[in-house]
Amino acid sequence: MRVLIAGANGQLGQDLQKAFGAHTVTALGRAELDVTDRDAVVAAVAGHDAVVNASAYTKVDDAETHEDEAYAINALGTENLAIAAAAAGARYVTVSTDYVFDGHATEPYAEDTPRDPINAYGRTKAAGEELALAAHPEGTYIVRTAWLYGAGGANFARTMVKLAATHETVSVVADQLGQPTWTGDLAARIVALLESDAPSGVYHGTNSGQASWFEFAKAVFSAAGLNPDRVTPTDSATFVRPAPRPSYSVLGHEAWAKAGLEPLRSWQEALADAARHGVLELETDDDTQRGGR
Repeated sequence: MRVLIAGANGQLGQDLQKAFGAHTVTALGRAELDVTDRDAVVAAVAGHDAVVNASAYTKVDDAETHEDEAYAINALGTENLAIAAAAAGARYVTVSTDYVFDGHATEPYAEDTPRDPINAYGRTKAAGEELALAAHPEGTYIVRTAWLYGAGGANFARTMVKLAATHETVSVVADQLGQPTWTGDLAARIVALLESDAPSGVYHGTNSGQASWFEFAKAVFSAAGLNPDRVTPTDSATFVRPAPRPSYSVLGHEAWAKAGLEPLRSWQEALADAARHGVLELETDDDTQRGGR
């Protein structure tokens, strides 16, 4: 396949470049391709067999006061790539988020659960899903993910390791549930999706199982060779943020089975493998921003 990756410099984009190693890849970061420029997008996508959109406005809190900017990238940019893929006759994967749901569920969200975002970031990502499916219905794959971590960017797991160097204990919320997901696993599954005959539609690209941020942090400490008892639980009221967070972000994986593909492995297995691959080793500055792609 001739594959174009938009947003190729983010942590997922970097792992996508590795995962597509057997194919011909055009990797474009923000500086090389402005996804809000439709003419530029159409020109860039021409001649490709597949397009993967890993670009996103991921500053969840900032989106509350900059929703227009987030919408331009997450909704209109996603639509532009869908339009370009349709014109090129290419299949299109766009990466979305658990934030398209309200977070009030008590069982995993099915792929066909109605969208009901509770913050600006979620609204812009939900709009992007709708616009992409409308622009290229037969060739669009929505792959929703959550709680991403990888070697190529700032994320919660690497922040925990960084904080461990300067704090004896770290307090982490225990009342938000989700699915920690290694970008290496997600990238490999996106490749498998495009190499298969899977039908277009919505897929949930998260590692299996569930955990609270507190449980994930303890597991990160253990995987990094640190004492997990240094992680202490707290609740969301301790960390009030401009954008409300979903309290339950567990996604169901039925679409993979229907397509004849295995869902992603458990988050515990993925974290252990990621640690063996050096994902938790710090080389560059990280911050605490959740949601980076």
